[in-house]
Amino acid sequence: MNRVKNYINGCWTEPQNNDYLDIENPSTGEVIGQVPLSTKEETIKAILAAEAAFPSWRDTPVSRRADYLYSLLNLVEKNEEKIARSITLEMGKSISDSKAEFKRLYENIQTACGMPVLQQGDKLIGASFGIDGEVILQPIGVFGMIAPFNFPAMVPFWFLPYALATGNTYVLKPSEQVPLTMNLITQLIHETGFPAGVYNMVNGDKTVGEVLTSHPSVKGVSFVGSTAVARTIAQECGRNGKRYQAMGGAKNHMVVMPDAKKDEVVRNMLTSCFGCAGQRCMAASAIICVGEDTYNEIKEKFIRAAKQFPTGNPNDPVYEKTDMVGPVISARAKQRIHTLIEEGIAEGATLALDGRNVKVAGSPNGHYIGPTIFADVKPGMKIHRTEIFGPVVVMMKAGHLDEAIAIINNLNYGNGASIYTQNGYYARKFKLETDAGMIGINVGIPAPVAYLPFGGMKDSSFSETKAQGRDVIGFFTDRKIVTERYWNED
Repeated sequence: MNRVKNYINGCWTEPQNNDYLDIENPSTGEVIGQVPLSTKEETIKAILAAEAAFPSWRDTPVSRRADYLYSLLNLVEKNEEKIARSITLEMGKSISDSKAEFKRLYENIQTACGMPVLQQGDKLIGASFGIDGEVILQPIGVFGMIAPFNFPAMVPFWFLPYALATGNTYVLKPSEQVPLTMNLITQLIHETGFPAGVYNMVNGDKTVGEVLTSHPSVKGVSFVGSTAVARTIAQECGRNGKRYQAMGGAKNHMVVMPDAKKDEVVRNMLTSCFGCAGQRCMAASAIICVGEDTYNEIKEKFIRAAKQFPTGNPNDPVYEKTDMVGPVISARAKQRIHTLIEEGIAEGATLALDGRNVKVAGSPNGHYIGPTIFADVKPGMKIHRTEIFGPVVVMMKAGHLDEAIAIINNLNYGNGASIYTQNGYYARKFKLETDAGMIGINVGIPAPVAYLPFGGMKDSSFSETKAQGRDVIGFFTDRKIVTERYWNED
């Protein structure tokens, strides 16, 4: 039994009580470990350790802070296979999807290693007579993060390397559903030799998160998860005078124009809609086809292809190099998705492909749902306006592009949206008029590379500062403006 520990002030620590939560392999339903439900006092201990470490870490030259990240990058690369298999074991995505997390993880560390350039300020010589002006970017103190279950390795690295490279210290709360992956990475952080207290990890449930959003020594919190919780995090941080990045849910749309390359579109749809069992914030879950002929053709091809898309245990060697649908994260998630499917049927949508009764040999207790497709969905139906977070897709018709854009813009979510077209006018209109933070043109998963910001709009994000890249540096630093003048010495 793998019992996860906390990492506080450079040391692995046993929990203060014996209150543990089972860690489950969603592919089989078996218990593979336990995670401590840490107390308020343990969380405060980590925060105070980070606070004590801040002055000396802040004063460490930025190039030397980057050196630690270079070393960490090297260690993670050497251990990629081991960490990827941990992701597959505890989260349930395919090994190829697990390994795909590392591309962005590496990019974010590499980008943060450029902090000697990225954290440079501005200087204005001659702001007035004999007076110069300067803007300097300074670290602020202790930051925290509350991580989601769906990308246990990648998402923390949207924030963590930038916080450390800019000179702040950090307290991370991994998802209690998938703590093993960050436990492995934290071992590598320890091996890298970061000074004690610079990075801390506290496992647990909402108790840990509540301390991070309320403790006065924490200057800001990053969160990725559902919109309901993101809104609460934003409210609590705002009430307590903290910075926050609260990234919420999504209902990402694909718009297919009549001139689109249909076979390429369907291939993109399979990966975007069903990869990671639909449990990613950038997964497409609504398809709008412009025109009756486009709708009929795409529906026929997509359903036929989805029927051939395998559902299985991602730990089975047969799926080592194959795209597939693994389990959803828990029995509770599976039941929620089943309920939403029933509600879609009751609303009058056509269940064109039903994945509820899929069977996976050797895994009778796994939380599997196969590819599921609703046709004839009307705007405003619950299955259209709700983030299902599973391998369930709704298909809709629009008479023209303006109608398709209106369908997207009328929803409260605004994370990502893609259009398939060879027409530059359609593409330009879509990217300018669609209310979504990340736009794809003939791209099924419009997640930007780490050098560019990541984040949505409307109820998909409760912060004007997005994740990763140059944009996130503003979250982790304060701009200090200096106006200076010197008189000639006598």
